[in-house]
Amino acid sequence: MELVSKNQCFGGTQAVYKHMSDVCGVEMTFGVFLPPQAKNRSVPVLWYLSGLTCTHENAMTKAGMQKYAAEHGLALVFPDTSPRGSNVADDDAYDLGQGAGFYVNASMEPWSQHYQMYDYVVKELPSVLQGALPVNGKHGITGHSMGGHGALTIAFRNPQKYSSVSAFSPIVNPTASNWGRKQLSAYLGADESLWTKHDACLLLEEHGWAGSILIDQGADDQFLELLKPEAMAKLLAKRRQPSVMRMQPGYDHSYFFVASFAEDHVKWHAERLNAS
Repeated sequence: MELVSKNQCFGGTQAVYKHMSDVCGVEMTFGVFLPPQAKNRSVPVLWYLSGLTCTHENAMTKAGMQKYAAEHGLALVFPDTSPRGSNVADDDAYDLGQGAGFYVNASMEPWSQHYQMYDYVVKELPSVLQGALPVNGKHGITGHSMGGHGALTIAFRNPQKYSSVSAFSPIVNPTASNWGRKQLSAYLGADESLWTKHDACLLLEEHGWAGSILIDQGADDQFLELLKPEAMAKLLAKRRQPSVMRMQPGYDHSYFFVASFAEDHVKWHAERLNAS
């Protein structure tokens, strides 16, 4: 881990690091907020996964989560959304390639060489942090849009690792959406049976979730047809899944929406991670 920047923030520190990723094969950059409590003890971690076109910086600078994380004693980790670099495969479209890793391990060329974002978020980066920063073994995960998709699918697949999960305007049913079918076919190939482990609705229907789920969705989101919140709402009701899913009137897909409900989400995770 090489320190890129470090700033005092709400009594804690907001830092940016870079490191050579073994799984992605390139240098990766990520942000970490450590609350003031981390000066005296190890603290739980809330992972925030960002959406299409974002880097580690978007939520770090726009979501306003640090204030609430400082109050509750949570570390925040902001990974990038994909590998990057001149030698990393890319596409002219904004929703494929760099900035659009979809939190999967790509198996198809030219993506498979570097696009291993599932292993990066679930395995490699937590291991890097555990040995270098005052964080304990308790993890929660959240995210926005593509990152909400990542948060839900990663949590549902790894209930032993994540004690809490939430999402802002997530892509909940990507196998039935153009924000999903395009990317999953490119990264994983035409066999749709390989896509199911990256679809939050399909995972929840098959495996369930032992805890409760928080989802906020803007009712005026310009991407509702791609996000498909109604699919998740029907499934939560069908399974009688403990959950809070809120359609927020007047809110769109922007970070103004995320920042408006960031406090609720941080508190949600803090209660389940026993942070204070």
